[in-house]
Amino acid sequence: MKRAKKKAAGRAGKKTARRKAAKAARKPAKTSASKKTASRSAPRKPAAKAPAVSRNAGRAAADGTVTWNFKFLSHHMLEGFGGMGEGMSIQIAPDGRRILWLAHESAPKNFTAVDVSDPRKPKVVCQTALPHNDVRSNSLETCGNLMAVAYQTKDKNMQPAGMELFDISNPEKPRSISFFDCSGKHSRGVHQLWFCDGEYVHMASSAPDFVPTNPLDDQFYRCIDVRNPSKPVELGRWHMPGTKQGDNVMPPPRHPLDKGYRAHNCNVYPQRPDRCYLAYIDGGMHVLDISDKANPKRISSWTNSPPYTGFMHTVVPLFDRGLMLVTDESTENNAKDWPKLIWVLDARDETNLVPISTCPLPDHKAYAARGRFGAHNIHENVPLPTSWQNDQIVLGTFFNGGLRAYDISNPFRPEQIGVFVPPAPPGAPTGTIQLNDVFVDERQVVYTVDRHIGGLYCLEMDF
Repeated sequence: MKRAKKKAAGRAGKKTARRKAAKAARKPAKTSASKKTASRSAPRKPAAKAPAVSRNAGRAAADGTVTWNFKFLSHHMLEGFGGMGEGMSIQIAPDGRRILWLAHESAPKNFTAVDVSDPRKPKVVCQTALPHNDVRSNSLETCGNLMAVAYQTKDKNMQPAGMELFDISNPEKPRSISFFDCSGKHSRGVHQLWFCDGEYVHMASSAPDFVPTNPLDDQFYRCIDVRNPSKPVELGRWHMPGTKQGDNVMPPPRHPLDKGYRAHNCNVYPQRPDRCYLAYIDGGMHVLDISDKANPKRISSWTNSPPYTGFMHTVVPLFDRGLMLVTDESTENNAKDWPKLIWVLDARDETNLVPISTCPLPDHKAYAARGRFGAHNIHENVPLPTSWQNDQIVLGTFFNGGLRAYDISNPFRPEQIGVFVPPAPPGAPTGTIQLNDVFVDERQVVYTVDRHIGGLYCLEMDF
């Protein structure tokens, strides 16, 4: 009996230590615009604390929800249009309401605004429609009362293909300010964009004057000046050498699944406003020098493919730790493209990026029967007052693997510390959840969305 009590006390002590360490880690990081670089600091040594119980896969509730260290707050089906993309941004409206703007995965809807002032009672305040079913607006960002929305068409030479800017000072009635047209014979428009400083939109886009060497390589990095939002102007662009007709290098070799050598996330942070951290799908990732925005230059690159299967998605630098997080995206059902991972890179020398670990996942065989399983989006430390800042904990979505949280205080050994896998929503085409994106606000409320039909889930971290 005494031995049992001693063991129970030990477990309780470890849990208390973990909560204290996690609470300290969740304090917002400073976001000064200093020139401190990832190359000037070594990976931080792990803090002295209890180890994560990464064996715990979570417990299933009566409704089938599997959860561990996340507290469920609410679920909203978004008026029956719950197929959500990878655009999530919080606005504090002029009247003080907290509005979560969400991009949709595909037609018929364009974007939805949800009042999450009380995350236990989210309320849709606006939902707009696309002009036709052959266009999608998968990405959006807000900065103050300005919102940028990306439009990508199903085929080339269609409209609307480009970026639209909205005045969202009245969330119920967003007002179009301007449209930056990217359409053309070889263009599908804009797939993803990054807009955090109110001045520049960084985007993965086609252009009417860009002729790719392979039709799949049609989108590249473009920087758009929106300081006058009524007249957006392109400042500069960069494409991976060999992907444009007329380049003086050979086109890159094709991967077996061949998703294209084209730009995806193009993140820029105030800690290094002269750098763009660019994911390039089958072309790995690139660090660009954008100090001269008219002439971006590549500093370094890293890829895991081959032997992996391409589709690099997101790059998030952790400046104070000399690290980078890099994600792949699973794009094939039934784990055909397994493994798709979150990678941790040593970035102390930005010219020589070195992978040092990956975030652990369960055996893919348990998830391979239906839908996608593998990495996709992570919380990106978006440099806005409404975004949580953290360099110790990573939250990512894994489609039918749900939402997962990792402690990376020891970057050589990430450990899982939280899981949330809701059951398949009614009518889910794959018969599973397909969690697509995640965003955490400065209150540490977690928002995650389903790709197909399930809408919005609001949670709290409990680790």
